[in-house]
Amino acid sequence: MGKIIAVTNQKGGVGKTTSSINIAASLAATKRKVLLIDLDPQGNASSGCGIDKDELEFHILDVLSGEKQAKECVINAEQAGIHIIPSNSDLAVAEAHLLTAENKESRLKDALAPLVDEFDYIFIDCPPSLSILTVNALVAANSVMIPMQCEYYALEGLSALLHTVEQIIEQVNPELEIEGILRTMYDPRNRLSVEVSGQLHEHFGDKVYRTVIPRNIRLAEAPSYGLPALLYDRLSRGAKAYLALAGEMIRRQESSVETMA
Repeated sequence: MGKIIAVTNQKGGVGKTTSSINIAASLAATKRKVLLIDLDPQGNASSGCGIDKDELEFHILDVLSGEKQAKECVINAEQAGIHIIPSNSDLAVAEAHLLTAENKESRLKDALAPLVDEFDYIFIDCPPSLSILTVNALVAANSVMIPMQCEYYALEGLSALLHTVEQIIEQVNPELEIEGILRTMYDPRNRLSVEVSGQLHEHFGDKVYRTVIPRNIRLAEAPSYGLPALLYDRLSRGAKAYLALAGEMIRRQESSVETMA
């Protein structure tokens, strides 16, 4: 049975979509079958995987509206090495419709149920807001990955997100847990980065990934070529960091399975 991970942070510019694409591609490189769901109306995860978001036949809006089954909207993003349910600006319309729809919080969960056994990992790239789309992702997910920069305002945003996660756990999805907190655009020479990193470890312990994602020009360039960093420049620091993160996630999961056994 596959694991559904929502990648979210309501603060923009923290590397959320970059992380979604690159961890999905890195896990796929380890022979895992991975699906990425672009739940952001900006559609950046779609274009970052080489998908022309303006020429889509079907996308995530069709799934949320109930017009198509999720499996009908899955695209094989061959050049990225993963499968994806893409998105574009049409998704912005869905937010208004979902607010008055039946089962508005569980639309995505219900739609993904038939796909869970077909993939090892399903990542949901959420919009940079605590909207009904993000709520759908949190209700559908088994866990939450939180990319964040180590800066002062990031801690405030993290508190708001964790409060939302707690509400989802209490009211709708009691199985939801924190998958991990991922430090992105990390610069160890920056004193504030080091201080904030220390506070994260103090409060969240081993929920903070050991792997950090450095600032890296190759990571920034890769989306314009419709490629994850691993396939754009596999020797870059960014590509190596996401491969290391994939290894850390696999080890964590294997350890968790052994503990449960």
